[in-house]
Amino acid sequence: QVQVVESGGGLVQPGGSLRLSCAASGRTLSSYTMGWFRQAPGKERKFVAAITWGAGRTVYADSVKGRFTISRDNTKNTVYLQMNSPEPEDTAVYYCAAAKEYLSVRSVAYDYWGQGTQVTVSS
Repeated sequence: QVQVVESGGGLVQPGGSLRLSCAASGRTLSSYTMGWFRQAPGKERKFVAAITWGAGRTVYADSVKGRFTISRDNTKNTVYLQMNSPEPEDTAVYYCAAAKEYLSVRSVAYDYWGQGTQVTVSS
């Protein structure tokens, strides 16, 4: 069993920056991949980025590559999503999730989800 809680969402201007946090708890976190997904109103949930706890290997969606950075702090059991130069199209509810599948980009592979945090990119 893994619990995840997101925080850090809010309003950010285009070209600004925002960092999301995901606090995770569970007995076997090191065996999980942690992922960020997002869902805009009226659209399906989409993959953003994922990272492994151990080696810190990462994978990104093309739409955020070069702008967003996923990282983890093993001492705090926390995963971060640094959003640089966000665009209005990045507006969505952002979800953190945990999966046993290695570096999965498939939402169906993720078993544990947080409640989500709203990110609005607007001037």
